[in-house]
Amino acid sequence: MQSPLLRSAVALALMGISATTLAEPRIEINGGRSYSDSYWSNTAWIEGIWSEHAFGNSQYTWSPAVSLGFINGRNVSKYGNAVSDDVWLLGGGVRMRYGSSGDWYHHLFWTSEIAAQSGRTLALSSGGEFVNSIGWTDDHWTFQIRHVSNAGIKGSNRGETMALVGVAFNP
Repeated sequence: MQSPLLRSAVALALMGISATTLAEPRIEINGGRSYSDSYWSNTAWIEGIWSEHAFGNSQYTWSPAVSLGFINGRNVSKYGNAVSDDVWLLGGGVRMRYGSSGDWYHHLFWTSEIAAQSGRTLALSSGGEFVNSIGWTDDHWTFQIRHVSNAGIKGSNRGETMALVGVAFNP
């Protein structure tokens, strides 16, 4: 009896932590161009960023982040169909920043996520990818450089590097 009770208590505690962590979402809608192996393509992303939490007593903060992205396939005759798939990615991770909300550099961020993806190309050749972004965000704007890659875990590791510009709002 004690074991199921303990599991239930842990489950309720985790749900409570999740509910407070996921309060106050910020939605970012980004679009831009992605570059891989000398060829460009269109890309679009929608992201949810939740409230910040401090790492202990430091000025470093983290926020839960999820994203849904699309990278348009390329028609490059020398590769045949190897790069023509459209790719959808669904990821989750954290956005980290430094400083307090009044500091000019608090607008800078680094986001790191793990993503599952559909489609296969020379740049994104496995079902799992790592998504890393550095950028700047304001109340209603976001600018970032993002790289998506499988880190050489399976198949080729050309990756996709993109420049994104977007709008942001709190619903």
